[in-house]
Amino acid sequence: MRTVKGCGIAGLLGLAILVASASTVNAGEPTLGDPRAMTFPPVEFSPPEPERVVLENGLVVYLLEDHELPLVSVTATMRTGSWLDPTDKIGLASMTGAVMRTGGGGKWSAEQVDEELERFAGDLSIGIGRQAGSASLDVLSKDLDRGLDIFAGLIRQPAFESARLELAKLQAIEGIRRRQDNPGSIVGREFAKMLYGPAHPSARESSIESIKRLTRDDLVAFHGTTIHPNGMILGVTGDFKKADMLASLRKVFGDWQKGVVPALKISDVLERERARPVVSYVDKDTSQTHLRVGHLSIKESDPDYVALAIANDILGGSSFRSRLFNDVRTKRGLAYSVGSRLSVGMHDQGVWLMRAETKLVSTQEVIGRFVANIERMRSELVTDQELAEAKEAYVNSFVFSFASSSAIVGRLVELEYDGLPKNFLQQLRDKVMKLKKEDVLAAAKKHLRPDRLKIMAVGSGEALPKALSTFGEVNEIKLGPEG
Repeated sequence: MRTVKGCGIAGLLGLAILVASASTVNAGEPTLGDPRAMTFPPVEFSPPEPERVVLENGLVVYLLEDHELPLVSVTATMRTGSWLDPTDKIGLASMTGAVMRTGGGGKWSAEQVDEELERFAGDLSIGIGRQAGSASLDVLSKDLDRGLDIFAGLIRQPAFESARLELAKLQAIEGIRRRQDNPGSIVGREFAKMLYGPAHPSARESSIESIKRLTRDDLVAFHGTTIHPNGMILGVTGDFKKADMLASLRKVFGDWQKGVVPALKISDVLERERARPVVSYVDKDTSQTHLRVGHLSIKESDPDYVALAIANDILGGSSFRSRLFNDVRTKRGLAYSVGSRLSVGMHDQGVWLMRAETKLVSTQEVIGRFVANIERMRSELVTDQELAEAKEAYVNSFVFSFASSSAIVGRLVELEYDGLPKNFLQQLRDKVMKLKKEDVLAAAKKHLRPDRLKIMAVGSGEALPKALSTFGEVNEIKLGPEG
């Protein structure tokens, strides 16, 4: 799931100051211009084009040579994920990814992998998240073949050594036991459960019991049924020659047989649950109330996505210049940290939320300001300056999506994994340029819904439920001990 928020406008202003200084130097002393009064044309650039090759077994490879440094980076994106976890074994995918890395594989024992990587200073990681598995290898170009041998062995034939599995389970259980320590973590997890439901793949969480239940056979079976060459995309950048690299990849991956790749499908939340407003809190001893206020939103393919992204940027996604920041923090001094976020993807419903940490006594007022600012976004056109700044920030930050060879390849891998065209980001950029104030207002009216707000608060004190009661019937969530 991708997150849309404002770019570093402070950095752009700093650059503007330097440009202004340089452009006003005459025979006398330089005069510093006001960067707020300056305008710049959109940044234009032409990133290099990686080459896409498909091996005989369906493995997709993106290659982009970069000979500036004697380094090679290889990434693998695998069509697997915790969305495939059985309901009684939540945590299986994550555990599989962890022990793929630590438990040896191919011709290498776990100890040999660690020793060999240390010997030539290679960096190798593997993990499995909610919607995908990922692996990466970073090595000096002279050590590429040694690194690829280990990399392929761990991905294709992980050993899942029993001792390393037991250690990983103990580490996971200890993490679960500490899960209730951080109020910021609690509010995020409980808010996700409010949005999706506790059993949904986007919100469910492992337990001590589900982790203890995992066996080596479970990991072997999960790997064998979900990780296949025709469900994997490699991204290769750095100091190599294409022909040599393809020969090396065919050597370690070429005889890997195709398999049945699971279709990535995550169920949508029922409309009646999406539309239902909810107000809940967790009573925890903390100096501040941690707030999340929002609801489920659109997917990245929605035609209103660009307009809603700009609306969110103006509302609270752009930090120092956003409405929430200037209203809740600057004008009223109610919170140090405040903002909004629109997180979207292609495979499950997006999330739009507002967040803040504030004193207990100001909890009600902060939520009230959240609602007031939503209503303003839904009822008034944004100003010309707000729209211009949001569009400029988006367009000028676009270049940072292509700041390095690995970033360029990574973007293409991500787009292909999500089934999007390779020029999708350029399409978004063009839509932003054409956006009008009326488009932003229409998107806000349609997709920012105060009647659907889910409100989650984590804080202490008997006054908290009373403060929340203004916004609906209040439900207390009682967290049990984690073992």
